[in-house]
Amino acid sequence: MSMVNGLAALSFGAGMLLAGSTASAATTHWQLFVSNEKSGDVTVVDGTDLKVLSTLPVGKRPRGIHVSPDGKSVYVALSGTPIEPPPQLDAQGNPVFQHGKGASKDDDDDDAANSDKSADGIGVIDLAQMKETGKIHAGSDPEEFALSKDGTRLYVSNEDTKTASVINIASGKVEHIILAAQEPEGVSTTPDGRHFFVTCEAGGDVFIVDTGDYKSTAHFKVDVRPRSVDFLPNGSIAFIPSESVGELNVVDTSTGKLIKTVTLPAGSRPMKVLVSPDGNRVYVSNGRAGTVSVVDAHTYGVLGSIKVGTRPWGLAISPDGRYLYSANGPSNDISVVDLGANQEIARVKAGSSPWGITIVPTPTARPQ
Repeated sequence: MSMVNGLAALSFGAGMLLAGSTASAATTHWQLFVSNEKSGDVTVVDGTDLKVLSTLPVGKRPRGIHVSPDGKSVYVALSGTPIEPPPQLDAQGNPVFQHGKGASKDDDDDDAANSDKSADGIGVIDLAQMKETGKIHAGSDPEEFALSKDGTRLYVSNEDTKTASVINIASGKVEHIILAAQEPEGVSTTPDGRHFFVTCEAGGDVFIVDTGDYKSTAHFKVDVRPRSVDFLPNGSIAFIPSESVGELNVVDTSTGKLIKTVTLPAGSRPMKVLVSPDGNRVYVSNGRAGTVSVVDAHTYGVLGSIKVGTRPWGLAISPDGRYLYSANGPSNDISVVDLGANQEIARVKAGSSPWGITIVPTPTARPQ
């Protein structure tokens, strides 16, 4: 069953509404590809009727997931580094590292000794064949990545080596290694393709890298555990969440200067940030709070919160801008949110511990 938690009727209604608009307006159909960190696979969901179409095995710890600009491939980050439980938090909400990642050099060595480095890489899913057809070497422990604007290169965070890698997709070779800071995680390419941002969660470091010469053009700090980055459509502003303090940072991309810090609702543990296609709203998944915050992208005011599943992480928005999807790790499902009503209307079962979501448009509507 693809619809659970008493939402089947609403889910069906949403699917029929979406199907109706697709048929009448000849809008693009889409599918959701969801990475499942614990089950090592990707769930494929029909965007019209919300049915699970297939489950694709990909490898260990699939997390970051993105479709290529030409719509022919989906890339997914894979890692043989063992999964660790979320760290305990101190009174200020900062992680307490008692042993393991981030505690000491010796602990980092222990993590490396327990890791299966042969599993690390970026898996390639061929959408014509609907299966994984290869794996690109991408340095150690890739968690998140971005694609160049022309789709020829991957920009990958290597969490356990304090670096980011630039990979030529055609050759499968690492072309550049960029020094970052402790625990690089979020990676995102600016809309014009001229830079990419790398966020480092342990110390709050953020690097802006030029995609011409792959040199860092700016380095600044926000409060700790910045997990992701997204931009206004014109690229002038970047939004970066700080998980440990429940904040959303607003940054001028031309200077790397902090413009404003937005305090999110109490209990928020912001993870993924996503700007709406029209550039008017910013959506932030709040992890342990089980909500998605809605922020005005221009005034930076918090407009409200939407209740979704347990510990939402990855977010995606449908091509028509009407629906938001969140990957809910502990509850093993995907929330479907109607952005007109700002409320959850359905849940779709995924694999074990869904982490990221990417949308794959298809050129014609599926037969009903």
